[in-house]
Amino acid sequence: MARKTITGLSQRNGIWHIDKKINGERLYESTGTGDRTEAEKYLIHRMEQLRQQKVYGVRQVRIWRDAATRFLLEFKDQPSIHLSAQYLAQLDPFIGEIPLTHIDDQALAPYIVHKLTAGVRADGKIKRAVSNRTVNIAIERVVRILTLCTRKWRDDDRRPWLDAVPMLSKLEEKKSSRKPYPLSWEEQTILFGELPAHLQVMAMFKVNTGCREQEVCKLRWDWEISVPELEASVFLIPASFGGRHERAGVKNGDDRLVVLNGVAKSIIEGQRGISREWVFPYNGTAMHRMKDSVWKKARVRGAKLWQEKNLRPAHPGYLSIRIHDLKHTFGRRLRAAGVTEEDRKSLLGHKNGSITSHYSGAELGKLIEAANMVSTTDSRGPVLTVLKRKIG
Repeated sequence: MARKTITGLSQRNGIWHIDKKINGERLYESTGTGDRTEAEKYLIHRMEQLRQQKVYGVRQVRIWRDAATRFLLEFKDQPSIHLSAQYLAQLDPFIGEIPLTHIDDQALAPYIVHKLTAGVRADGKIKRAVSNRTVNIAIERVVRILTLCTRKWRDDDRRPWLDAVPMLSKLEEKKSSRKPYPLSWEEQTILFGELPAHLQVMAMFKVNTGCREQEVCKLRWDWEISVPELEASVFLIPASFGGRHERAGVKNGDDRLVVLNGVAKSIIEGQRGISREWVFPYNGTAMHRMKDSVWKKARVRGAKLWQEKNLRPAHPGYLSIRIHDLKHTFGRRLRAAGVTEEDRKSLLGHKNGSITSHYSGAELGKLIEAANMVSTTDSRGPVLTVLKRKIG
């Protein structure tokens, strides 16, 4: 006598999938196997789970992928959702199939080891180790989603997806994170001299305005506002500015006021007429980022030239100088010049409780005056000393 075949299974790309109505509810998911017998066993198991949930009130145990998927759908309009999606995609191979009740330090350990270990990927490309901070950002995403499972998301019987959020350990950041490195005037001159013309102009603008990388790359002419009474202009970057991703927004959620000192103003004047849309175009469009292979090679050459000139090795921070260090340089120079903390926050675009789109002419004049205290391109500006411990 032939064995009775269980209905509700169909094969796609070699894998059996379930598509079956059980007590009026549709069960639609993959069995994860290409073996018919194993697929039937899995279907029977899932049917029993659903029966227990219906008859005895047994709560459904969801896997991490269910929660991650719901998070991406529910928060799809969040400015940082693209970044969250990247982290969740990286986590999925390690914890995607693990029940929410089993997400703990042990479950995350393989992911952490993988991210902190350099090596060669399957496609032959070099896999670089990430910082502890990068791993912690992923762990923070996990905590955020598990918190939603505990405090917000409910099943059909109004029970939470998870009873409690586990205490997940994060990595030490202070010892592993790279400290900001403000440039001296000599270091700036040498480094900028090694940059190609288009990147040199952008770097000089950045170190004189404190703009973030994407604010320089995507700076638009229609954000410029003339201030006739001061014979000057400023840029007002809208809070909705997307940066690399649409809807990414300005970091602090407010409009970003960009004040031009003498150097920045001369750069802006030199850029007029090149593009109707972008202030710093490259090959007719906006650049994606400033830090690329050209920047990395330039900083290596710059450190070598500095060593040849000063007869001692360059500071490690100079050898690995980042684009964001130009913003730190502007901030440190303002402080060295005696600019007040409130004005420094306004010039750097930090959140300080003021509404940047409602500055008076007098206030703008004061900020321009403060910015001009570091409006120079050589050693006549405020001196910065980087304290360096002796090695050995």
